Amino acid sequence: MATQILIVEDEPAIQALITYALEQAGYAVLQAQNAEKALEMINEKLPDLVLLDWMLPKMSGVEFARLIRRKERTKLLPIIMLTARVDESDKVSGLEIGADDYITKPFSPRELVARIKAVLRRRLPERSDELIEINELRLDPTTHRVSVCDHEVTLGPTEFRLLYFLMTHAERVYTRGQLLDRVWGDHVFVEDRTVDVHIRRLRKVLEVVKKEKLLQTVRGSGYRFTISVEASVR
Repeated sequence: MATQILIVEDEPAIQALITYALEQAGYAVLQAQNAEKALEMINEKLPDLVLLDWMLPKMSGVEFARLIRRKERTKLLPIIMLTARVDESDKVSGLEIGADDYITKPFSPRELVARIKAVLRRRLPERSDELIEINELRLDPTTHRVSVCDHEVTLGPTEFRLLYFLMTHAERVYTRGQLLDRVWGDHVFVEDRTVDVHIRRLRKVLEVVKKEKLLQTVRGSGYRFTISVEASVR
């Protein structure tokens, strides 16, 4: 699934330029002309990143950013502010309200795409196309292949996404609910125990290549992918 970016911009010409640049870079684009419409869209489904104009009609971009940073569901949503303001104090204000980056107009499409990639690498590493290798377990998100020492491991699409997420967030513990949101997707209504089923399937496949111990159950908390070779499943 393509990375989804919501553009909140009231100038049609700028919105069209950004949309074209992002679609050429392979992103899926959503558009909103004001903060109120953007909130409706976010409440329906979370995008992966928001490009937010500072000067919007009615609710400003700054007010919008403060609002979504206060909500549990959206507080970690990556935000890049777009603005014609060039003063250092304005940049500091934008970053202090929780923006991940700040781009002043005019900007080049190449710079914008590069800044988006940088924020996504930092905030959503599972959205990167970079190859991941931990203790000989190698995952290539571009080809959707997993292997150990050139021995290919066959995974179903859900197990692949689950392994990809856990490997890009190694050593962090995630609850079932967090994994459902991040792997299955926002507003997908399935039981928490669904995660357990797919963890078992993933472990069974990793057993074949003797890597199942990298996937740990943390009693009373959730699951973790460890980088320790000596890791044991508890």
